[in-house]
Amino acid sequence: MNASRTARERARAELVSEITASARRQLAVTGAAALSMRAVSRELGMVSSALHRYFPTRDDLLTALIVQSYDALGDAVDAADDAVAGSGPAVRWRAITRAVRAWALANPHEYALIYGSPVPGYAAPADTVPAAGRAVRRFVRMLAEAHAAGALDVGPLPEPGPEAADAARLRAAFEVPDLPDPLLLAALTAWTGVFGHVSFELFGQFENAVDHRDEVFDGTVERLGRLVGLPAA
Repeated sequence: MNASRTARERARAELVSEITASARRQLAVTGAAALSMRAVSRELGMVSSALHRYFPTRDDLLTALIVQSYDALGDAVDAADDAVAGSGPAVRWRAITRAVRAWALANPHEYALIYGSPVPGYAAPADTVPAAGRAVRRFVRMLAEAHAAGALDVGPLPEPGPEAADAARLRAAFEVPDLPDPLLLAALTAWTGVFGHVSFELFGQFENAVDHRDEVFDGTVERLGRLVGLPAA
């Protein structure tokens, strides 16, 4: 009984993997807004009713793709940070941010799915939240460790006003109870700055303007790191 159930689960997992792989290929051609369950079933030689047993709606399939993309980015960030384990926070910051950029450039359609224009009519469910927070959680917890060790050189930071409530929410979500509000909000600025830079590069805003992409990115990362008191790498 157990072996039979395991075989069924394995077969289901393989088919789900084939479905999402087909959907990712479609993303590269049509974009997320035009993702078609019918086209996926046609490519896989399935009847539409069979596909709907695994993903009842297009939004369910989109959600699976979004979670997979966030997890792939999280895996890349985790691997990069693990590779420099024991290094100072500035080295880890550079490794983490380079991993974000490298993953985005290697997977532009998946990056566009999770950080590009919203898909009309789609609202991401709560299922996506844990995966969405993996990469930034790694950074924030690294920063909390550096703060606890006295490794940050942070000058005076403005005390938050109403956004203190947001800082409290983020502190609870990332489980960093000792990270002060001003530092946590500065971390938010640094993190979103990285993604703004990556998005500009990926979506063509640097064409005919920035040629030395690697060096400019590293400089951006260096400057953003100073917002949270990271020393030069």
